Amino acid sequence: MRAVFVLIAFLFAASPAFAVDRWMTLPEPPPMPKADQSGFAPVNGIRMYYASYGKGAPILLIHGGLGNAEVWANQIAPLVAAGHRVIVADSRGHGRSTRTAEPFGYDLMASDYLALLDYLKVDKVALVGWSDGGIIGLDIALHHPERLTRLFAQAANATVDAVKPDLDKDPVFGAFIRRMGDDYRRLSSTPDQYDAFVEQISHMWASQPDWSAAQLRTISVPTAIVLGDHDEAITRSHTEYLAKTIPGARLIILPGVSHFAMLQDPQGYTRAILDFVDGR
Repeated sequence: MRAVFVLIAFLFAASPAFAVDRWMTLPEPPPMPKADQSGFAPVNGIRMYYASYGKGAPILLIHGGLGNAEVWANQIAPLVAAGHRVIVADSRGHGRSTRTAEPFGYDLMASDYLALLDYLKVDKVALVGWSDGGIIGLDIALHHPERLTRLFAQAANATVDAVKPDLDKDPVFGAFIRRMGDDYRRLSSTPDQYDAFVEQISHMWASQPDWSAAQLRTISVPTAIVLGDHDEAITRSHTEYLAKTIPGARLIILPGVSHFAMLQDPQGYTRAILDFVDGR
């Protein structure tokens, strides 16, 4: 039976007749480059894993829910080559970082990242956030705009009704959840607690975020609201609403990609970051 699956996979890869649109794929990220600095920062009662690369104007990359810093492996070297210091981390409970019994909340997770920047003695960053990372970015833009130079928020939402109701049936999203379970068991200091972690963070997803239009209109940070044109999770209408509501926000629609744009089109994704962050 294994030989049959291998043959099918070969045919799909080798024949144009079996070509799969890239937004239906979930490429593996390459190995992470060697960090200039890495370790665990003691923030808000947890040990938060971080890594820093290069020198220059800092960019903080924040991954999405269930994920970890390795999702950014394609972006790090090009951003460093463009003259930036790149900082990545595993959010609380994700990847290598620990968690407490304290309920998850975007305000708490934003506080973790601000404490990490304090630990690294970094005053301000351009923040690139994907999914939950983009929501954390919006939280910081709302409550601590002085810490941000720019915000690139991909597949973020301000209310829970922006999430597509049939997301649990999407095969690519399902593959991501399974892969993140494997990553958790490989990286975490509590490898047998993935289900408990997912249950704990799911309580946050049930009711957060919940920001009004009036709150969004107070954002003063230069912001890009970004979405793949085949995103499985967040509706296009909500993305357009965010871009229209946040003063001066730029709407960026990434072509031929989904929620996992940084993996599906690494070069295009990195170019979009640099075009915005460097004011091109």
